[in-house]
Amino acid sequence: MEFVADFHIHSKYSRATSKSMDIPNLAKWAKLKGVDLLGTGDFTHPLWYKELKKYLESDKKSGLYLYQGIYFIPSVEISSIFTQDGKVHRVHNIILAPNLEVVAEINKMLSTHGNIASDGRPILGLSCKKLAEELFKVAPNLMLIPAHIWTPWFSVFGSKSGFNSLEDAYGKYAEKITALETGLSSDPAMNWMVSKIDKYALVSNSDAHSPSKIGREANVFDCELNYQEIKKVLETKDRKKFLYTIEFFPEEGKYHYDGHRKCKVNFHPDQSRKHQDNCPVCKKPLTRGVLNRVKELADRDEGVIPKNGIGYKSMVCLEEIIAGVKGVGKKSKTVAREYEKIIENNGSEFNILNKMPIEEVFAKLPEKIAEGIKKVRDGSIEVIPGHDGEYGIIKIFEEKEKNQQKLF
Repeated sequence: MEFVADFHIHSKYSRATSKSMDIPNLAKWAKLKGVDLLGTGDFTHPLWYKELKKYLESDKKSGLYLYQGIYFIPSVEISSIFTQDGKVHRVHNIILAPNLEVVAEINKMLSTHGNIASDGRPILGLSCKKLAEELFKVAPNLMLIPAHIWTPWFSVFGSKSGFNSLEDAYGKYAEKITALETGLSSDPAMNWMVSKIDKYALVSNSDAHSPSKIGREANVFDCELNYQEIKKVLETKDRKKFLYTIEFFPEEGKYHYDGHRKCKVNFHPDQSRKHQDNCPVCKKPLTRGVLNRVKELADRDEGVIPKNGIGYKSMVCLEEIIAGVKGVGKKSKTVAREYEKIIENNGSEFNILNKMPIEEVFAKLPEKIAEGIKKVRDGSIEVIPGHDGEYGIIKIFEEKEKNQQKLF
């Protein structure tokens, strides 16, 4: 069966996360978005673990969990801060577990290495090698996925605190890694420039901190909705079963370009090199973004597609398209009302943005919103790239078009 999976989210117990990130709201928004399988996030947090036990019903057939028709897979993001070879590294990893009983054992082990109750995404002093070693001792069948692998500050390849190879970070356990998460600031095409990661499946997830962000990046499978099957598909990169990923336009991510937010400096890597990677305003080192770091490790030109590369589709969230048409903020009541009406009449957001024939989109949706969806599908939009923690700006309509909309 074909299904959409978003493995990486957070609960209300993570820092800077909406209080509405609970199981009922997650299930509600997963249905609106068209996500069939959702990571639980934060399974190490004792209070969240209790809620998972309370709400989720074990589905023996799939090895997953159910709540009101939405499947859940136990997941957590671990923040490792450690010193290796004289350098401080900060790396985030996603863990997917086969069941909540195994989660209890993982939590017991991790609690001996730090305070797992302090945050939904606990900070531990374990190196990537040690984390992997301890995890696979407890649960050989878990999935370990390096998170948002290019983000400057907290990732395995990050420019500020990462490594140059997975082997440097994980040692012999690099062979046990199930997949790599590309993150919001990169897409598969960028990752294909680095041949040494060809053997890994590239997954995309929302890293949602609020319910409306669920599914902004996701994975589309056509296989049995089953823990073991998903694990096998990721390990083998079966293109018949792992169909494609749903992606941000990477320029919209918070760390695509280099820059200094406070100094209002936003540079393409070529511009950064002209300034020796220093800010022309404050003279301090720039925060080197994802594009710069990918180019540094790349051994291929842009446009090369590996033989076993999984395809992808770039997407802009429906709320953002509506906001662009209405000329208001994404969180406005105007956008919320229009969004609810469109979803109620036409099915999930995923269906509208990716599945519905464009003729049907124009027949069923307001003309300008349909036009915005077509522009996104065609890739005929403008993006001011994100940098140094600030999201990029999507421009679907030119100023001339916006002014014409206001007349009507």
